[in-house]
Amino acid sequence: MSILVNKESRLVVQGITGKEGSFHAAACRDYGTRLVAGVTPGKGGTTAEGVPVFDTVEAAVEKTGADVSMIFVPARFAADAIMEAAGAGVKLVVCITEGIPVFDMVRVKRFLEGRPTRLIGPNCPGIITPDECKIGIMPGFIHRRGPVGVVSRSGTLTYEAVWQISQLGLGETTCIGIGGDPVHGLDFVEVLELFERDGETEAVVLIGEIGGEDEERAARYVKSSMSKPVVGFIAGITAPPGRRMGHAGAIVAGGKGTAAAKMEALAAGGVTVVNNPTQIGETIGRLLKRPGKSTSSRRSPSSSTRRKRK
Repeated sequence: MSILVNKESRLVVQGITGKEGSFHAAACRDYGTRLVAGVTPGKGGTTAEGVPVFDTVEAAVEKTGADVSMIFVPARFAADAIMEAAGAGVKLVVCITEGIPVFDMVRVKRFLEGRPTRLIGPNCPGIITPDECKIGIMPGFIHRRGPVGVVSRSGTLTYEAVWQISQLGLGETTCIGIGGDPVHGLDFVEVLELFERDGETEAVVLIGEIGGEDEERAARYVKSSMSKPVVGFIAGITAPPGRRMGHAGAIVAGGKGTAAAKMEALAAGGVTVVNNPTQIGETIGRLLKRPGKSTSSRRSPSSSTRRKRK
């Protein structure tokens, strides 16, 4: 099984005619995702990446049955794009766009209240169910099908954790990068609930960051409701108070949201906390009593990134 997306998901890309939108739409399609439509206002009736382009999400949903949207539109238009997708009845919206103003996201959160649409992001790498569906910017080749669910606020550390799990021969059920902005869609608890209910997920990796209280809430949920082992890591251990680290939400203020406090909370909740991201894979393998087999002949994510930049 998987959570949120699978081989039946039908993808519409908002902003498909832009440089980033077209590149990643093609990458998702090549991975095996069912790319069925694109949306760019004013370009309806054309095609892009082999699919029809519509002026509105509503028209795309009506004509193609799209049920998942991936958003690659400029930050000033992204909030409206999310709300347009939700208004058209799209079940899952994955917003990759970064730099969306906090006030705009507050409007989005209010708009989504009471609606069935789930939001991943913004400012996130997306979601992937290995061998079935990729929606976002994650490098597909590092993933392999297996029993470990992954949820993370950090894009780069998501790839590192997945690489380790795959190298051990374990693999993932679904991997979700929820993003680190202060106002966002799905949080750790909501994703943990989905993994807890998923029959194939046997363990979960949770990667947090300094700032906010998402990890503390996740710790309480793990303690009260999770039956599956969880391995946790918090990025930003050496970050000084008041210093923003990467994501807009990764900031420590007033003594709250520190890495030490989050690690303590996770450990108290029953999470196996590691102090170094290089320990994530081996720790998961030990908890599942499946140390796995190395497949070091595969390319590393960093080598792939260097190759694409050339």
